[in-house]
Amino acid sequence: MEQKIDTAIDFPRITLAGLKGGSGKTIVSLALCSLFCQKGLKVKPFKKGPDYIDAKWLSLAAGCSASNLDPFLFPTHKVKSLFWSFANRHDLALVEGNRGLFDGKDIEGSYSTSELSRILKTPVILVVDCTKVTRTVAAMVLGCKHFEKDLNLAGVILNQTAGVRHRNITRQSIEKYTDIPVLGALPKLRENPIPERHMGLVSDQEHKDHDQIFSRLREIVSDNTDVEKILDIARNAPPGNEELSPVFSGPAGSVDDSPVIGVVRDKALWFYYQENLDALKSQGATLVELSLLNREAWPEIHGLYLGGGFPETMARALDENILLKEKLRRLSMDGLPIYAECGGFMYLAESLEYEDRCFSMAGIFPIRTRLFKKPQGHGYVKAEVVRKNPFFPLGAKIAGHEFHYSKCVPVPEDTSFCFSLSRGVGMSMGFDGLGFRNVLAGYTHIHAFGAGGWAANFVRAAIIYKNVCSAGSGPCPDIVCES
Repeated sequence: MEQKIDTAIDFPRITLAGLKGGSGKTIVSLALCSLFCQKGLKVKPFKKGPDYIDAKWLSLAAGCSASNLDPFLFPTHKVKSLFWSFANRHDLALVEGNRGLFDGKDIEGSYSTSELSRILKTPVILVVDCTKVTRTVAAMVLGCKHFEKDLNLAGVILNQTAGVRHRNITRQSIEKYTDIPVLGALPKLRENPIPERHMGLVSDQEHKDHDQIFSRLREIVSDNTDVEKILDIARNAPPGNEELSPVFSGPAGSVDDSPVIGVVRDKALWFYYQENLDALKSQGATLVELSLLNREAWPEIHGLYLGGGFPETMARALDENILLKEKLRRLSMDGLPIYAECGGFMYLAESLEYEDRCFSMAGIFPIRTRLFKKPQGHGYVKAEVVRKNPFFPLGAKIAGHEFHYSKCVPVPEDTSFCFSLSRGVGMSMGFDGLGFRNVLAGYTHIHAFGAGGWAANFVRAAIIYKNVCSAGSGPCPDIVCES
């Protein structure tokens, strides 16, 4: 019997948004998470949109795993159910938006941060980059307030202010022409406290002085914003009044002996939505973390999940781990269910070309990838499944996203793809997803809430593989998902 969450449940919350990407909302979000935690509050961080790196930094700042929310990647009722499921376990929620406040996939602003804030009835605090602008900021704030109905614009934080005069004119202009409070004004910083690379912030895997970074962010924001007033805004958010279904459903049948699914998590591959992992566990799987970089023997596994990441930064180490590459080729031939996304797909290819060098990869697929200086695919993906595989039934519609600086060079003409894309770039000519035996790999990232029965089908395939191994009846046959 499905349980419903109590109506009128209180969950203090704010959304940090910007007028554009790079406005400073990530720095403010990280600082506020850390400051609220210092006050003894249990903070649940969320990242709007498809993003792994900002979400990981939010997790570190809050000491709690961040969750992604995106009305495109999964249905609105799932957005609500996931968000409100944390209400009784946390004191406050902080949602970091993405891109500009009203930017979505079309001119209507579909799936934008502003739409998400209305779905969750969340007060919005706007972080504005004030570089080379003063009074005009008031016009921008006034425009944001009136651009869409039912937006709860609760305050503004000025960023990149040049000095006292700049701050005073900008603040006074907003106070004169709008009724939106200015909650703080951050000075120009000589350098970003967290370095960036082509996909945004450098990953936490490459920065180990987290305490020093968060200490600096806390100092900047606490000295230049009214943290208590921001906290009051969060506490004055209206209570939730939705009837919500459970976030996860259990397996269709009993799982007497859990299959073991390996999840690669190391410096090369670490892009995973926590809910994807939780969905696999909810279907009865036991997850074990593995690495492609060390030489330690792996435990027995019945499925393998390779997420995205930056395999190019560890290309030499991946190339040199020859025994593991040979092991993966044997496992793929034996019918091990393997699901790989973006960086994980690149590892399963023949080679990876990066900075004028060619590195050998696992070689499960007869295809090469090459890194370029500009994105080769970036944005939401809509896919239809057009080839049989263990994870999705034929004809299934999948919502996903892609962000890759690599592409396949070249794609053989006789390549048979699993996904036909009505939106997105994929590997070639609007197609994505390569299949071999029980392996499926492509550039498309999925979220379990927008990918039908992916988790249940993955676990089912792992159980079949385990049973074949236990019976000692040779390689596992090709597994086909029927529903």
